[in-house]
Amino acid sequence: MKPIIVMGADHAGWSMKEFLKRKLESEGYTIVDKGTDSEASVDSHDYAVAVGEEVSAAEHTLGILVCGTGIGMSMTANKVSGIRASLVSDLFSAQMTREHNAANVLCLGARVIAHQMAWEITKVWLTAEPLGGKYANRVAKMMAYEQSKMKKA
Repeated sequence: MKPIIVMGADHAGWSMKEFLKRKLESEGYTIVDKGTDSEASVDSHDYAVAVGEEVSAAEHTLGILVCGTGIGMSMTANKVSGIRASLVSDLFSAQMTREHNAANVLCLGARVIAHQMAWEITKVWLTAEPLGGKYANRVAKMMAYEQSKMKKA
């Protein structure tokens, strides 16, 4: 079963998001588009939070966020409880972030990589599976730390 893909972008990432959305839909993925819907200036924060909250709340759901560099999106998305967002600009990192870190949100920089490279990264990221074992233990530690800090807040 293919996961549902929740997507979001700011104005700088809008074109790449639309390109990836069309590609993913043609591959049979269900897309939930949290915006934006144009190149009009917006705050990336709003879309990173919207995607992060949706991914965190739903099973069999992954997220893709695009902004100019991917940095702002990844930093903000990682503030959402349960999110493991990873900024990726190469194929090896795309595979490792899923296999070793069970990343559930992929962040891309539209001003850093070309649309076609973003598609190649996305395909690798979506086909890689978390490896489990020692990697699952490491992810569990990461998430336990997050939970312990939330209780103190």
